[in-house]
Amino acid sequence: MSFTVVIPARYASTRLPGKPLADIAGKPMIRHVVERARESAAGRVVVATDDERIYRACESFGAEVVMTAANHASGTDRLEEVTRKLALTSDARVVNVQGDEPLIPSALINQVAANLQLYPDAAIATLCEEITDANAVFDPNVVKVVFDHRGMASYFSRAPIPWARDHWNDAAGRAVLPQKACYYRHVGIYGYRVSLLREFVNWPPAPLEQLESLEQLRALHQGAGIHVGIAAEAPPAGVDTEADLLRLRQILEARGG
Repeated sequence: MSFTVVIPARYASTRLPGKPLADIAGKPMIRHVVERARESAAGRVVVATDDERIYRACESFGAEVVMTAANHASGTDRLEEVTRKLALTSDARVVNVQGDEPLIPSALINQVAANLQLYPDAAIATLCEEITDANAVFDPNVVKVVFDHRGMASYFSRAPIPWARDHWNDAAGRAVLPQKACYYRHVGIYGYRVSLLREFVNWPPAPLEQLESLEQLRALHQGAGIHVGIAAEAPPAGVDTEADLLRLRQILEARGG
């Protein structure tokens, strides 16, 4: 069954305003993201934006683009609006690819879409990668995830989960990971069943979601299954700062765009 990729692209970024239109190797960043998404097995790739400048840029290189409301409380609300505008059926699959990831491997897009099909009890699919640096376990900006033997998420947290009781017992022990480590960083790519999105936008924020500032905890609070696959390829970093943008320019210019 085919799936649709939706790429949210907002002009108003706090740290890097206008980044979807930032030039990288002669193309706006959003075009690189669209091209990566088109390399996947998606039947349709759509950019979702609330800005006319991004809309016109996408039209100029032949991307399908949808204008959305500017006042959405979250990216999930914006995604749900797009599914209504595209008249997608409730059993359709949608993969949300962030508009600031011009190096996203198409294999990861295919992986989350495939996992939604492989696990019928999952309303959402996402990815993770193993943490190999002990410092990352204690970094609240690195979201950790624990899951069961089938890959179904138990919890996401900014805290160091799971807690290695006999290892993290003093400051010295925190310098290295336990020998039998099972720490995974959540990778922020999501696949959704449209039926879940229809429900999600009507659910109130969950207490744990508000506490951790992690929107996926709303779905877990409501009993929705989230499948977490180990990423088939190492996910590259996105673009949040000028330094990130410079790094990406160097990589893509070296590749010839």
